[in-house]
Amino acid sequence: MTDSRGARRPLAVFDLDNTLADTAHRQHFLESRPRDWTGFFAAASEDPPIPQGVALAVESAEECEVVYLTGRPERCRADTLEWLAAQGLPEGRVHMRRNDDRRPARLTKLEVLRRLGRTREIRMLVDDDELVCDGAERAGFTVVRARWSAPSATLENAQEREGRT
Repeated sequence: MTDSRGARRPLAVFDLDNTLADTAHRQHFLESRPRDWTGFFAAASEDPPIPQGVALAVESAEECEVVYLTGRPERCRADTLEWLAAQGLPEGRVHMRRNDDRRPARLTKLEVLRRLGRTREIRMLVDDDELVCDGAERAGFTVVRARWSAPSATLENAQEREGRT
């Protein structure tokens, strides 16, 4: 996207789960063994929006092109796009993990950030995952830590150890 002068606007990169979407109602799918990933992701369309995250995304869209970066697998794309639109969030590209990619989010997200940063200014990354935030800061990105949701040890373990979200 370009501004009125034809310049490309900087990117504001937003995570989804526990940054824009409240996943608390579906955490129970991850508490059993084996974890019910199908149920966990199927319930994402029912996530309530997180007002602080949504407001920041809408505000960021005034100066930036909003991009979404999630650890959700590609098979969730249709539901994710529908959810974003239903919440009135700014339109933007959605970067998702390949269905077979089980690397930790701190690796997959940093890889995408670096790729985006080669050709565009990244104004900020907004994410709730402390390991993702730490890695992004070490790589020189400006980070807004989305601390408006209660941390979930279950989700953190899934993100880091199982590379699922």
